[in-house]
Amino acid sequence: MSGGQPLSDAARRVQEFLDARGLRLEVVELPGSTRTAAEAAQVVGCEVAQIAKSLIFRGETSDDPVLVVASGVNRVDLKRVAALLGEPVGKADAAFVREHTGFTIGGIPPAGHLTPLTTLVDEDLLALPVIWAAAGTPHAVFQLTPGDLLRLSNGPAVCVKVEE
Repeated sequence: MSGGQPLSDAARRVQEFLDARGLRLEVVELPGSTRTAAEAAQVVGCEVAQIAKSLIFRGETSDDPVLVVASGVNRVDLKRVAALLGEPVGKADAAFVREHTGFTIGGIPPAGHLTPLTTLVDEDLLALPVIWAAAGTPHAVFQLTPGDLLRLSNGPAVCVKVEE
């Protein structure tokens, strides 16, 4: 619920996707921005590590979209992702992201996209009891468990972070 207000179109699409899979997860739209992991953590009142940020990359050979769902505190190691996928990956521009996901950067959920995406899930998220993910807009989120995330995304849990 979002204070009794109806959800925006993008957030409603995410809620419908979750409902269609029989998950009792609730999309909420918040007054503060959740565009970045730090903003999201502040607005929902959790640690930045509990934010599951959905990042879209572009396969440099295949031109296919790749979703990496990473812990909010981790930077994604593109060389590691490339090794896991068997091709180099690069940044995807806003038009590519919208075309393949149906959502804008800053509100990309971990599932429910326009086209199926190759997905990798940051294994660090599995150690957390509860995580939060974007739900279609920079103001919409939903709470879920790591198990929910794995079921929704169909992605394997792998190490994707830059080792500092």
